Amino acid sequence: MAVDYAVIVVYLAGMLAMGWWGMRRAKSKSEFLVAGRRLGPWMYSGTMAAIVLGGASTIGGVGLGYQYGLSGAWMVFTIGLGLLALSVFFSARIARLKVYTVSEMLDLRYGGRAGIISGLVMWAYTLMLAVTSTIAYATIFDVLFDMNRTVAIVLGGSIVVAYSTLGGMWSITLTDMVQFVVKTIGVLLLLLPIAVVKAGGFTEMRAKLPTEYFDPLGIGGETIFTYVLIYTFGMLIGQDIWQRVFTARSDRTARWGGTVAGTYCLVYAVAGAVIGTAAKVMYPKLPSADAAFATIVRDELPVGVRGLVLAAALAAVMSTSSGALIACATVANNDIWSRLRGVAAGGGGGERDEVRGNRAFILVMGLAVIGIAIALNNVVEALTVAYNLLVGGLLVPILGGLLWRRGTAAGALAAVSVGGIAVIGLMATYGILANEPVTYGLLSSLAVYVIVSLATKPTDAAVLAAWRERLAGRGADESRAADPATAPPVPSGAGQA
Repeated sequence: MAVDYAVIVVYLAGMLAMGWWGMRRAKSKSEFLVAGRRLGPWMYSGTMAAIVLGGASTIGGVGLGYQYGLSGAWMVFTIGLGLLALSVFFSARIARLKVYTVSEMLDLRYGGRAGIISGLVMWAYTLMLAVTSTIAYATIFDVLFDMNRTVAIVLGGSIVVAYSTLGGMWSITLTDMVQFVVKTIGVLLLLLPIAVVKAGGFTEMRAKLPTEYFDPLGIGGETIFTYVLIYTFGMLIGQDIWQRVFTARSDRTARWGGTVAGTYCLVYAVAGAVIGTAAKVMYPKLPSADAAFATIVRDELPVGVRGLVLAAALAAVMSTSSGALIACATVANNDIWSRLRGVAAGGGGGERDEVRGNRAFILVMGLAVIGIAIALNNVVEALTVAYNLLVGGLLVPILGGLLWRRGTAAGALAAVSVGGIAVIGLMATYGILANEPVTYGLLSSLAVYVIVSLATKPTDAAVLAAWRERLAGRGADESRAADPATAPPVPSGAGQA
């Protein structure tokens, strides 16, 4: 394993080096939180694909393939569909708003009264997303070094916290591009063909497995519907995803770069399911479906290649973890702490103070994430709670604000409150992993949003006019003036990467 260890160590050292380089670039709030809004299409596509395809998409996607066959692709497939929908229908408008958080968008649309409640919901979602990604380090380092769970979480989490704190979004963007390349080579170009060949090819796989393993709907229509509700809709409104949209150099970059990333997710989904199906042929009696990825890597890949594929799994986890961490810290600082202090989001202090403050929040949130990850055992339940709250509480007021002129601040607040309470109550009644909480929570949120909006005074015409100006890419002069990092030309290579 010496060669494999060397590959992993070089990879981890490279992540820290990227963090140090990013620190030299992140001199303003814009550079630190959204990479100066200067990413070109190729870098934007790679980083967007990296953040949405995490450990659950890689290790979990292979596990679903092991358990259900080709239909195990649906979880990651619905993530790709959500990213495609976001990119085609909404990303251009989101990018033109020139904000930093989803809650800032809600304030702009509804007149400044929806931010802190939505910020609390979004903070809870991004925190749990970061926690569940951090827990995945234990699985990977256990395969690599037979390492204690707590030590593995501290080691992996500390590396992510270090490079995220140093350089913010620039460091995360650079590391995500490396992680995207490593994942593409490790999973798509190496593990996929090797697994299929080792399993005897598709003919042998069909001969040894039940026919339902090759049924595209074998996982069940109800499960697919739930995946759409949670993951497809979750992609439309998550702070971790929107914060990547904010990094785009233009609305065209956001639309086409995101479309490329979404298409890549669809391919990745099928690849994971095929690898899992091949693992079922080779190891029909594994104690856990989630062990399929680690087992096939450990037993079937040659020296060196094994290290690269394990680095790919580590890359998948790190990209999601770092993206969720900076999103969590951004919401905590800009949407919660600054409002509690009575300071408008984005105001107070100079650019250097803004960077220092956001850097401190990443460090604090990172330490909290590591601590919670050590204490928490049930990852699936924690992630389900986070996504149920996100979709049940925030989907309707966010999409309603983008699509329905008649939506009001009162309707948005009612939708967030009722949807969130309904989801929590239904999870207590039906169980955390049941399908009913997110479905009924979403329906109740929609009903309340429409009824209360129609029953209350329409949003002030001046607020709507300012909103339309921002959606059109105008009226953001104050943001640009307070954010001088958006003005300089793109350094050589950065915008075209």
